[in-house]
Amino acid sequence: MVNTQAKIAIVGVGNVGSTFAFSLMMRGIAREIILIDRDMKRAQGECMDLNHGASFVPPVKIYSQGYEGCQGANIVVITAGVRQLPGETRIDLVNRNIDVFKEIIPKIVNYAKDAILLVVSNPVDILSYFTWKISGLPSKRVIGSGTVLDSSRFRYLISQYCQIDPRNIHAYVIGEHGDSELPLLSSANIGGMPFLNYCPFCFKFSHCNPQKELENIFKEVKNAAYKIIEAKGATYYAIALALVRIVEAILRNENSLLPISTLIYDYYGIDDVYLGMPSIVNANGVEKFLRLDLSSQEEEQLRYSANVLKEIIKKVNL
Repeated sequence: MVNTQAKIAIVGVGNVGSTFAFSLMMRGIAREIILIDRDMKRAQGECMDLNHGASFVPPVKIYSQGYEGCQGANIVVITAGVRQLPGETRIDLVNRNIDVFKEIIPKIVNYAKDAILLVVSNPVDILSYFTWKISGLPSKRVIGSGTVLDSSRFRYLISQYCQIDPRNIHAYVIGEHGDSELPLLSSANIGGMPFLNYCPFCFKFSHCNPQKELENIFKEVKNAAYKIIEAKGATYYAIALALVRIVEAILRNENSLLPISTLIYDYYGIDDVYLGMPSIVNANGVEKFLRLDLSSQEEEQLRYSANVLKEIIKKVNL
């Protein structure tokens, strides 16, 4: 049963934070939504705009505050951070965002020691890891948005190819939310039927190479954000909906399987790194991640993804 008195604090009210607040308001699963941003005027303006639609949605209190607004929050969603500058390396971006997080995480935890922290800012896996380190909270209560959006993109593109409702397609993208992520091609299925076995039922069967098609679809998944950013400057609708799905799983204590970013340990030789993995998400945060049986190629790719992140972690200034 959903917590009808839930309080959600959103730290960072740019495109993603404000669109998430709107999506959360429309969904009706929070009684209080608090917007926190260093640009107080921007936060206040977003609150005004959202509140003017109050007569069209379930009752919700939306207001802006300083970090004291995190007091009593069930979940604090962190979208704050800086964007990558032209010519800036990934390490430079990480270091600048780590500096931001060094400032904001202690303030959040000071008021919300019992909250679940949901990190969205990029690079999300690295910032989730450092949020866990900086906050001192149990890893189960510090999670990242991980590859929830990537997996949704994957399912959508498969659904378009096969002309099947995306809700009936089960396929995960795991690892880094970034260039080293990988699709679980070996376990992708449609209505419980492995993708490769589904092909005889597909009208495209006569000229379809299912393995090749999945690989091509995944290339589109990896390039999706770049294409959207080139076309409109930023991505925010789909990630906002992904965040609503994660928050809903927590507030409803659903035990849902979502590929959020969580601390991975003792798994195919991988330890002490945050990665997107299908995990049981409930009122405690992450109950546990699934220890999937991977193909030898997937195992190698996942280790590579983990090593990419660990090398960056070694170079940043904690």
